[in-house]
Amino acid sequence: MLIIFDVEGVLLNAEYLPVLAQKFGPQKEKEIWDITKQGIRGEIDWEDGLCKRVNALRGIPYEEALSIGENLEIMPGAKVLCNALRNAGWKMIAVSGGFTIITDRLKKELLLDKIYSNELVFKDGKLDEVIISVTSDKSKAVNEIIREWGIRKEDIVVVVDGANDLKLFEIAGFTVGFCPVDVVKARADAIIEIRDLTLLLNLLEKKYGKAVLTNTKQ
Repeated sequence: MLIIFDVEGVLLNAEYLPVLAQKFGPQKEKEIWDITKQGIRGEIDWEDGLCKRVNALRGIPYEEALSIGENLEIMPGAKVLCNALRNAGWKMIAVSGGFTIITDRLKKELLLDKIYSNELVFKDGKLDEVIISVTSDKSKAVNEIIREWGIRKEDIVVVVDGANDLKLFEIAGFTVGFCPVDVVKARADAIIEIRDLTLLLNLLEKKYGKAVLTNTKQ
């Protein structure tokens, strides 16, 4: 069994760039939130929106960007869920339209097998641009490893919140919207409306039975 998570809004209880924008004041934070929400709802080209947001935040020092990224709250229940799934023998992947500066820690803290994300580029210690390797078609980031592991579609679970995650639904046998936007809610097999990932254990037990262990040790 394989589970694929989105990161911001699913494994992390935050959206990184709007938090980063707070360093520039409330007007900049609103600007970044507006573009972020448009992208999550699927109202604008996702890659274009990402570049606009990063460009609007150019100049922020690396140390500040790193500190904020390392202190974003992990979603309640994420450690319990990942611990249980790992003990049950599941593979776990995270794929993010966000950045290595926020995702690198998750691989270690949640013991994920793989994590895919984009990269912020800093020049002279200040934010300059973004290198996009995870596009709005997130399935492209994970298809190769799925083939390598030989995992069938019916054995893949996807957990996401935004419209830019929907291509992942096409490669999964069971799809979960986690506090999702309307377009995801309409297409997901199951929905969680409370920001607590331990609730996913109940859904997975109903779907897969003994393939899931309810080990709640941290």
